Amino acid sequence: QVQLVESGGGLVKPGGSLRLSCTTSFTFDGFIISWYRQTPEIEREWIVTMDTDGGTNYTESVKDRFTISRDNVETIVSLQMNSLKAEDTGVYFCNARRIIRVGMFFDYWGQGTQVTVSS
Repeated sequence: QVQLVESGGGLVKPGGSLRLSCTTSFTFDGFIISWYRQTPEIEREWIVTMDTDGGTNYTESVKDRFTISRDNVETIVSLQMNSLKAEDTGVYFCNARRIIRVGMFFDYWGQGTQVTVSS
């Protein structure tokens, strides 16, 4: 987790937008990238994943509102969040997974960035 750094969180009103970024000193090429969020009261929740071919999968609650993108040249992964709701509040983490073989992989986590949606 010390190799990834999230940024871009903050306070936003319902219906507003934020763009989160996850940066690394290495390239994200060959890694499966995901975003998660959690609160002190709620278990960490998976939000979206981008596979090594660029394909994406989103949890139903954020489909059509959140978009993940990867800039391999700049070694940055972003999460554009639109039409934010109060329920989107939480600490957002990026994750980079390198699969070695079935049942064996490496996970790298960022330190998290706080997103608060409130009127």
